Amino acid sequence: MAAVHPSRLLAALAALTALLVPAAAVAQERLPGSNGRPASVSSGAVLLLDSFGRPLYAKNADDERAPASLVKLMTLYLANEDIERGKAELDEPVQISHYAALTPKYRMGLRAGEWVPLHVLLEGAAIASANDAATALAERLAGDEGVFVERMNAKARELGLTGTRFTNPHGLPDPNQRSTARDLAQLTARLLEDYPASRTMLGGQTFVYNRRVYARHIPLFDDPWGVQALKTGFTQQGGYNLAVAAWRGGQQFVMILLGARTRTSSFRDAKKLLHYAFVEAGLEPPDERSRRGPRMPGRPRRAAATR
Repeated sequence: MAAVHPSRLLAALAALTALLVPAAAVAQERLPGSNGRPASVSSGAVLLLDSFGRPLYAKNADDERAPASLVKLMTLYLANEDIERGKAELDEPVQISHYAALTPKYRMGLRAGEWVPLHVLLEGAAIASANDAATALAERLAGDEGVFVERMNAKARELGLTGTRFTNPHGLPDPNQRSTARDLAQLTARLLEDYPASRTMLGGQTFVYNRRVYARHIPLFDDPWGVQALKTGFTQQGGYNLAVAAWRGGQQFVMILLGARTRTSSFRDAKKLLHYAFVEAGLEPPDERSRRGPRMPGRPRRAAATR
């Protein structure tokens, strides 16, 4: 048998390895168009979707993690669904139960027996991330928190969120409550698409309840990347989570970051990925690109989506 040249043997082994290693594992932590360099994104799991729902960047997108207050995205989805179907009204008064008033922090300070407009509870859940508001919504919409959680899981199955299991409407820690960046990105996109009014609510930075102003000071709202809807979450178990939707120049991006070590690092990761989405991937409007100067030589205008 003729001897095989070493260089040919190495090439054959490399080709075989490429066939055996899944493409997702290779591309998982690489930004398209970044010359193959790993992205310096520190969050544990990330998914960035373009206007067509295609992934521009994925990192551990199918890992099951603690969703924290991003659970409230499903609570808001079901609330909007009931409002659209005429089963609830924005201005209707909702009586707060003793159980809802005792929901652990973070809370709006709802008091048992008081009546609060439904839209205030929605704002409390969306803007202040108030757990007592989420519990009160669950009780109003389903009569009981446990029944509402069953609705949440049924809707998750309907939306194809295969890696998600809900155990409460607010996101307080529970070892059985899990989701993935992919599922939460799908949920965020569907919430904003099916119920456009939720964009305004999730884009709110302040609201007033009982003479107290609730404000969220999030620097992403002040950055030029078109962030118009945002939900944060945090638990000791899950770290800092972030759901972001941005619109600019006719383009929309949805992004989920899970498991950041600090609040600041979650915002830093989001800024990096939004910059990539609008500029590096060639999706920034031409007039904006001209203001920023010429594109660096050799940088592709649009990158292929990761798989």
